[in-house]
Amino acid sequence: MIKLAKPADQDQIQPASLDLRLGAEAYRVRASFLPGPKTQVADKLREIVLHRIDLSEGAVLETGCVYIVPLMESLKLPKGISAAANPKSSTGRLDIFTRVITDYAQEFDKVPEAYEGPLYAEISPRTFPILARQGSRLSQIRFRKGASLATDALIHELHAKEPLITSGDVNIDGGLALSVDLRAMEKDGPVGFRAKRHSALVDVDKKAALDVLDYWEPIWKQGSLILDPDQFYILASKEAVRVPPSHAAEMVPFNPLVGEFRVHYAGFFDPGFGHASGGGEGARAVLEVRSHEVPFILEDGQIIGRLVYEPLTEVPDKVYGQVGSNYQKQGLKLSKHFKPFDVKSRA
Repeated sequence: MIKLAKPADQDQIQPASLDLRLGAEAYRVRASFLPGPKTQVADKLREIVLHRIDLSEGAVLETGCVYIVPLMESLKLPKGISAAANPKSSTGRLDIFTRVITDYAQEFDKVPEAYEGPLYAEISPRTFPILARQGSRLSQIRFRKGASLATDALIHELHAKEPLITSGDVNIDGGLALSVDLRAMEKDGPVGFRAKRHSALVDVDKKAALDVLDYWEPIWKQGSLILDPDQFYILASKEAVRVPPSHAAEMVPFNPLVGEFRVHYAGFFDPGFGHASGGGEGARAVLEVRSHEVPFILEDGQIIGRLVYEPLTEVPDKVYGQVGSNYQKQGLKLSKHFKPFDVKSRA
């Protein structure tokens, strides 16, 4: 089903997904696109490419630009097996808009059953310029047998067996509701971070290398927050979330009924996230938030997204928290690229 241009990395296979690796070159293009039902991505690229970039030794991808990168993984799916992709958690927390495209695609991040062909990443850094290279992993892909089984009835059933959130009221309607924390549940800590514009470069493969205050402005305790248009925020949910080892969860990325903003570019929650079997008893969802056309007032406790749950075909041998996971037991946490934030540095 999966063809690799190079042998898999040791930690490339996750509990319910496969990380996707960038290939050796990137193409700067004039605009984002979908190839449509009669066109291959490579043919479309020849029409709109601006220049080619060598990623073998690393290259800078600038903010506001759109890049197409052939991936090192390609697929030959059998009938009845489809796939879906999404940005990795660290990608979303850096505001790197990343989507996967296939030949003949009419939707981003969707791979139809029986698809045979290459995979491409569309990458557009929104806030920070990034340094990426061949083998960098910005996206992940999950494989589905048959139709989606995500329903509210399933969530009710799971919650009856073991609470899916460990505090607050349970609201299940088109998914499990999560609300935003703007009163700092963590003692003396900020309620969120606002990204600084015109910051330095971020190397997507280096962990704990950057000082938080060089890139982020902490947001301190308050009951409401005005989201500025096209500004990027990292916030956290009030609720501590659990995902049973037998299931995975996904955040609904945008719901215009709750406000004119988008939440969670990287919306996948692995089996065992916040769960005792993965080394945790609930973990808060980190929310990647961007307002749209107008300023929007976000209130403490306001519903900001919903989680849907799906069963796995079997329980993984190792779940989230047992595979060197970066965000198990997390509270409000920036991406793995930043050093721990010292609250004593409060201005």
